[in-house]
Amino acid sequence: MMKKILIIEDDQIVANIYRNKFAVEGYDVVTAADGQSGLESIHNLRPDAVVLDLMLPKLSGVELMKKLRAEPEFQQLPIVVFSNTYLTNLVQEAWKAGATKCLSKANCSPKQLIEIVRGTLGKNGSPPAAPAPAAAGKPAPSVSKTVHAQVSVPHTQHSAPQPAPPAQDELGKAFLAGLPANLASLRALLQSAIKAPNESARLKPLHEIYRRTHSLTANAALAGCVHVARLSEAFEALLLELQQKPSNINASTLRTVASAIDLLGLLAERGPRPDQKELPPPNILVVDDEAISRRAVTSALEKAGLKSVSLEDPQLAFNLLAENKFDLVILDVNMPNMNGFELCSKIRSLPVHAKTPVVFVTGLNDFESRANSTMSGGNDFIAKPFLFVELAVKALIYILRGHLQERPKSKG
Repeated sequence: MMKKILIIEDDQIVANIYRNKFAVEGYDVVTAADGQSGLESIHNLRPDAVVLDLMLPKLSGVELMKKLRAEPEFQQLPIVVFSNTYLTNLVQEAWKAGATKCLSKANCSPKQLIEIVRGTLGKNGSPPAAPAPAAAGKPAPSVSKTVHAQVSVPHTQHSAPQPAPPAQDELGKAFLAGLPANLASLRALLQSAIKAPNESARLKPLHEIYRRTHSLTANAALAGCVHVARLSEAFEALLLELQQKPSNINASTLRTVASAIDLLGLLAERGPRPDQKELPPPNILVVDDEAISRRAVTSALEKAGLKSVSLEDPQLAFNLLAENKFDLVILDVNMPNMNGFELCSKIRSLPVHAKTPVVFVTGLNDFESRANSTMSGGNDFIAKPFLFVELAVKALIYILRGHLQERPKSKG
């Protein structure tokens, strides 16, 4: 008997791709577009495993799991969830709610997902062996044509015959072809947020930007656009943070949102497959005389998978920069013997670092400090206390932009 897989995913394109991939492997697949209909499908269809997005309309993935695990008959049901790696609290909630596995949607391919689901099903998790070749003139039915609905449930879709999923190369081209229009919509929504007369009015366009970015992350990963998916995942986490804590919406965070959208556009312009491979590990230097502040900055960078070297002495930092190439420098301002502005000016005197991005992270937030940061050669400015995820997004923006500038534009 075919193993039944339920995919609960609100992005229909993503759901269809996963459904096709599982169906080709011989599984009976059903999809649900929101948490509530997914919960109903579980009770009606009794699937062997569930693939669950955490960010769902009507009922979140975490709430769905809490309801399921409260029922003895579903306490052992394998549930593989997709999460955002930046949302560590949400991931912890998912584990506590009873997730069997937690995966990053930005980093998990359909092939990896299938293998993980197969592993959660144990010894009996493999689908039946493929039928023997049919006699000449009697072709065997395709896998998709042998799958039939068992129970009719509203808002769910069974793995009825579907067109063959496009190859990853074609997915990448199709994704990048549609990205400019998607980004134009994001820019228009951002302008609406900036011009909004109050906080309540601002949240509506920001929520729509978040919703579209959430979809963008998954589609970029499926299309093999590694860098787009990596930036989009961090960007998505920032947008969610701004929705949950509107008091963090300010000039700095809105500039970061705009910069992320602009860079996604630049990535889209770099040909049909601009980011086939992961980046080499970047070199990042953090200079701050306060140990707690240094740790906060390095922790924020670690959220984005970026390792850094940190120093408290600005003169030692300059000596290190004079002898080594760095891809990004993050500076405090108030430091003994040499402040951040003076250090930045000296950095610009080094030919190898004449254009290296420099970001100030400081407790100073007045107009004069911002002006001095620019005059000394700084590229950006974040005031303390800062959002970890905002600094993570900014760092990724500068690292990815630097990588683009090093590569020739694709002719394809």
